[in-house]
Amino acid sequence: MGSLYKRGKIWWIKYYRKGVIYRESTGTTVKAEANHKLKLREGEISSGKIPGVEFEKVAFEELVEDLLRDYRINDRKSIARIKQAIAHLKKEFGGWKVPMITSQSVEEYIDRRLTEGAKNATINRELAALKRMLNLGLRKTPPKVDRVPYIPMLAENNTRKGFFEHPQFLALLNALPEHMHGFVTFAYMSGWRASEVINLTWSQIDLNNRLARLNPLETKNNQGRTLYLNDTLLEAVQAGRTRSKRLCPYVFPNENGTGPISDWRRTWNAACRKAGLGYGYKERRSYVQKWEGKLPAGPTIHDFRRTAVRNITRAGVSDTVAMQISGHRTRSVFDRYNIVNETDIQLGMERTEQYLRAQFGHNLGTLTPFENQKGAAR
Repeated sequence: MGSLYKRGKIWWIKYYRKGVIYRESTGTTVKAEANHKLKLREGEISSGKIPGVEFEKVAFEELVEDLLRDYRINDRKSIARIKQAIAHLKKEFGGWKVPMITSQSVEEYIDRRLTEGAKNATINRELAALKRMLNLGLRKTPPKVDRVPYIPMLAENNTRKGFFEHPQFLALLNALPEHMHGFVTFAYMSGWRASEVINLTWSQIDLNNRLARLNPLETKNNQGRTLYLNDTLLEAVQAGRTRSKRLCPYVFPNENGTGPISDWRRTWNAACRKAGLGYGYKERRSYVQKWEGKLPAGPTIHDFRRTAVRNITRAGVSDTVAMQISGHRTRSVFDRYNIVNETDIQLGMERTEQYLRAQFGHNLGTLTPFENQKGAAR
């Protein structure tokens, strides 16, 4: 059984759990309110719960450290992104204790971030980080969190739709310096991530069997994969070999042929401008700030992934094989890259018409069946 006592004008409570004495300030001068808090603590203990005072000692910063430690232990590649999310969360919840993080405080945080102009997808990544750290705290022994409040997620409509038509790719290729031709061609044809192509070494190439291999630890999703080198890819790889200086291990070397390609984004943006494809994001932002105007958005090298997926599926390759080539682990992410455009819709409708003509022999498109029936009746 617990008891009440005063320190100055404030009521304190004392209670026991597993032989351990707990003393806690109620923060009130009203005895009835203090007694209510004592009964609350006794109820928690009788039901086997840890007293809430233990959770009131845990600060938000402690949960942050646990989250970052979890990312380091599991060697998560998105640790830089999670640190950005944490930086925004600290502005709101820094110095808070765990019980202070409620659904209402989370909604207030969302409202503030929206007012600041943050996108729904950005806010969702921050909320996901908050939910992750609370769940980690709940699973600790002993737990640092007594409950995870409801955290609403915002609707997202951020599916990227950029891709290259082949003439655009050729225009870009002509505008790029020669040492980037093989790198860009390989990325365009394979749909591999830029980092995977840049870091490709000769130890991963089997010219006799025309194969390129990525080991599990060399990919974003930690799954290895193998790519067959068609004539275009084989030509790009062999061109890289002729440019490599002695002992250079990289398939697509830099301008000097001595190491990997680096600082290529400025060259990419300049080539996009020269080819009439638009401006890079940072360039548009600086120009808009200077001229207060809008400039056409240029493509990114990540658009090659969407382009490759589209071209592979257009060629009639199954989605399963296409996912193996591009390195997409889940179907939901693959579908975001397998984008349908107006040309795909046109081809689909033309093929539908051809099918109906082959099946029924009608001259479709001149009279609908209903109109044919009216003509026959007359």
